[in-house]
Amino acid sequence: MPLQPEKQTHLTTNELRDVLRFWATGVSIVSAAHGGVQHGMTVNSFTSLSLEPPLVSVALERITRTHGLVDLSGAFGVSFLAEEQKAVSERFSGMATELQNRYAGLKAFTMETGSPLLEGALAWLDCRVTERHTAGTHTVFFAEVIAARFEGDAPPLLYFNRGYRKLST
Repeated sequence: MPLQPEKQTHLTTNELRDVLRFWATGVSIVSAAHGGVQHGMTVNSFTSLSLEPPLVSVALERITRTHGLVDLSGAFGVSFLAEEQKAVSERFSGMATELQNRYAGLKAFTMETGSPLLEGALAWLDCRVTERHTAGTHTVFFAEVIAARFEGDAPPLLYFNRGYRKLST
């Protein structure tokens, strides 16, 4: 007998958040620059889409400063954080620091697009936006990777069940 769809109930934001905390992700900083302003934010909504052509996506909440800069510049950078960069992740997350210069005192560099990338990360992508799609409170930016780099093989910073985790060997 085929399964019957259950009656839909209204799922609250908190109920969904409670379930999604069980999806383990890497931690990255998505960044952009435009008109002399640079900003970045901690995200786990980054996804690799295709190797040929090299495509990725990221979903950014429309009210964030980073979203505005990505939208204006048509580009973004991604820094994959190392296990030792928990403080960097925390610095780049949260609305309390939305208007502050999150890069103050940190070393950053650029590749092709001028998007700031954090030194000390595991790897970096420099991306040019190819498509934008509105999805609820967010915009999903699809982008072509135009430059990439990595250094070493340190353990990554991971996030699971509302906390940072380490890989076990």
